[in-house]
Amino acid sequence: MTHTLSRRLFAGSALAAPALLTAQAMGSKVRIGWAGLGNRGGKHITTMMDVGKGDVTIKAICDTFEPRLAKSKDDVISKQGTAPDTYNDYYKMLADPELDAIVIMTPEHLHRDMAIAALEAGKHVYCEKPLSHTIEEGFEILEAVEKSGKLFQVGTQRRSSKLYMKAKEIYDSGVLGKVVYARAFWYRNSALTSPAWRYNIPRDAEPGNTDYEKFLGPARATSFNKQRYFQWRLYWDYSGGISTDLLVHQTDAIHMITGRHYCESVMCNGGIHYWTQDDREVPDTITAGFEYDDHFHINYSAAFSTSQYGYGEQICGSEGAMEIMNLRYLNVYPEKARGLPEAVTSRPEMHFDAREDFNETNATNDHLKNFVDGIVRGAELNCPARLGHEAAVTGHMATMSLRSNKKVYWNQREGNYFFG
Repeated sequence: MTHTLSRRLFAGSALAAPALLTAQAMGSKVRIGWAGLGNRGGKHITTMMDVGKGDVTIKAICDTFEPRLAKSKDDVISKQGTAPDTYNDYYKMLADPELDAIVIMTPEHLHRDMAIAALEAGKHVYCEKPLSHTIEEGFEILEAVEKSGKLFQVGTQRRSSKLYMKAKEIYDSGVLGKVVYARAFWYRNSALTSPAWRYNIPRDAEPGNTDYEKFLGPARATSFNKQRYFQWRLYWDYSGGISTDLLVHQTDAIHMITGRHYCESVMCNGGIHYWTQDDREVPDTITAGFEYDDHFHINYSAAFSTSQYGYGEQICGSEGAMEIMNLRYLNVYPEKARGLPEAVTSRPEMHFDAREDFNETNATNDHLKNFVDGIVRGAELNCPARLGHEAAVTGHMATMSLRSNKKVYWNQREGNYFFG
């Protein structure tokens, strides 16, 4: 089965850049509308007010759970001194002509419709990863970005990390030698009484204060279900699970460091092997292999049954290996293999700590600030829509391979995927 996409958008490794944007008028603040105030959105709305102090104002907020909306309103008042407008209808919020930008931190199945509507309304957009819920949706968003000429940042924040920028600098120096292999992994654990991704469900949640229909959006209709609403990452209707929550961060990081864009094929296996006593649909354990057309391979694994080895990316070359661990440590080791010249084996190790060496605690802070700087000062975005789409493609292909139990191939020239 072959799925043809937009060849024009996929003909090269990059889209044509939108028209050059002028920076925000001197002294005027960027007026932001914020959609999604759950675990991540509710936390990083305060981050935005910190990193954007003097440059932004949160003019409007939107959520479909009333108590969460009320809490975030109080948080914004406390932080910036003025109250935001509140909405439970995203499209009514978009109708405000004074909004300059929209931040989308909703479940991924809502990203396509929300992003395109915001662009058509003339707003700049910051959209959490993954960019889309399917590959096809990603191409639709790219078309809308191209037409709008607006800035669009995707929330794969490693691209704004000073630690990862240093990793790219080291890679580009050639010190690793010939690189044909990388691996990435993400291991988590929690008590059996507190299953992974079973986020807290507020005791007061009920149909009267939760607009479940708006949460469903384009997804299939179901009756009111607190688990699906508050723990949406566990269900295929709203999420790609590990592939689009964790994997895309790490394939994107490897793309950034090595300069790659799209893989050629993916084979992914896994299943629900640990959390077998609940109704989750997405796997808790996966292994995937990504082949690239220039003799490069990524091995990926994730498991929710062990946390001993943390998470990270390792890029392995003929003359050295580099690892980035737990978003904090960057280590480079020279190869010691027999027969290598002393000029290689005697190279010193390199070690960096994001906090101590770069004063970096959370790359999301820098990523949000980069978005604001793009609007206010004309800065180049670190993860525009095209790069976010490339990362999402790896996640979606892994999901398709897992669910079909088939290898998935990508044809870059034609812009389509097909199953082996």
